Amino acid sequence: MVRTAWNGTVQGRAAAVLGVVALGGALAACSSSDKHKTATPSSPEAPPASETPAPTTHPFNGGKTGLKNPVLAVKVENTRSSMPQAGVKDADIVYVEQVEGGETRLMAIFSSKLPKRVGAVRSARISDLHILPQFGKPAFAFSGVQPAMKKYIRRAPVFDISQDNGGSAYYRYGEHPIPYNLFANPKDLLKQAPKATGPRDIGFTFGPAPDGGKPIKNFTAKWPATTMGFSWSAKQNRWLTSFNGRPDMAREGGQLGGKTVVVQQVKTTRSQFKDVLGAYTPLIKSVGTGKATVLRDGKAFDAQWSRPSEDKGTTYTTPDGKPLNFPPGQVWVVLVNEGKPYMP
Repeated sequence: MVRTAWNGTVQGRAAAVLGVVALGGALAACSSSDKHKTATPSSPEAPPASETPAPTTHPFNGGKTGLKNPVLAVKVENTRSSMPQAGVKDADIVYVEQVEGGETRLMAIFSSKLPKRVGAVRSARISDLHILPQFGKPAFAFSGVQPAMKKYIRRAPVFDISQDNGGSAYYRYGEHPIPYNLFANPKDLLKQAPKATGPRDIGFTFGPAPDGGKPIKNFTAKWPATTMGFSWSAKQNRWLTSFNGRPDMAREGGQLGGKTVVVQQVKTTRSQFKDVLGAYTPLIKSVGTGKATVLRDGKAFDAQWSRPSEDKGTTYTTPDGKPLNFPPGQVWVVLVNEGKPYMP
């Protein structure tokens, strides 16, 4: 049964092994418990973009443009302190990840097109390094990282174009104080990573909706300290986002939102890392299988997700095992803890 609010009462947890597997340069899961010791395998280079055949439609959004463009991932602040955000409306995929204190942060994935400005750019987290290997070796933009994580950034299959390496691509802009006013020029960022890989299959399929689905107008995703809402707009033919009950606006104008919203239930645990205030960083386990709710065309569809390893993408299927297509356009992947909201 599809619920219209994620409130921790959903029954039927995913019967799956939700592990984080270190493959193809991915990192082992990082946990403070003895049974989750950190492994440090070598990280082979992803194949050059020239060796990967270009898709006929963009595998991130189902469109026809930017099929050979490099992949750029940018960490973006997602609290009221930095809003409105810049560039997010032009992303192909927007991941919503839990961070310390029960708040969330975005990871925007760009390929088909680039905005003029993106931000506010913030620091990376360990869960990013488990999500990104499916993209090959993308360019990864962020504003810093906890000292204990630096060695994992160096070993990860990404081109590090953080503020430390990005030079004049980063600049201060807007009305907010430091650290909520750091922005970047995506074109200049990619000049620092000329060998960033192009788009490849990450498991998404695009096409007509499956039969069934429950018509809904609103869906709310919850974390310990924040909520994000998604409201169907028939006029705009997309889901409009809200943050803690208020419209989530784009700095360029208009309200943020996507054609597809995937609310994916994942196992969230405590990593070995802490922020400057001593709060533990959550570790989102995005490899394995589980349940999801896919929002498209004003309906909610029950789904199963599956990701066999970190160098592979995530597939979404109907309960009877058929691919659950997305409509062409921006995709939001909202990662929530299975069960009730989790605080490390």
